[in-house]
Amino acid sequence: MTERVRHEIEQTEDVMLKVVEAMRELKANDIVSLDLREIHTAVTDYFVICHAQSKTQVEAVADKIIDKLRDEMHVKPYHSEGFENAEWILIDYIDVIVHVFLEPKRSFYDIEGLWADAKCERYDED
Repeated sequence: MTERVRHEIEQTEDVMLKVVEAMRELKANDIVSLDLREIHTAVTDYFVICHAQSKTQVEAVADKIIDKLRDEMHVKPYHSEGFENAEWILIDYIDVIVHVFLEPKRSFYDIEGLWADAKCERYDED
């Protein structure tokens, strides 16, 4: 595994927006981004969070994100985990960390509450 280096990609915001686009394409629910750049203890610049109604949809959303960023931006994740049970899949792009939850797990872990100091952007369904 390669060494983790923050600010490795120049197009951090573009990556974050491409993640949101992939989530929307597969009808993920309650999509939000948390801007962590002003929080000095944060390990990343952005969290992008959504949830789905089934494990199948959780996995499909995560796969769509990985494929879309690879194909359209030539960006690969540094690390991913959670595909085994598809209740909480984390995809780490170093400066953007993606969380795709099964709905009850999102409520339980409450990442938005844990990082309440971050600027929160909501992407309502059209």
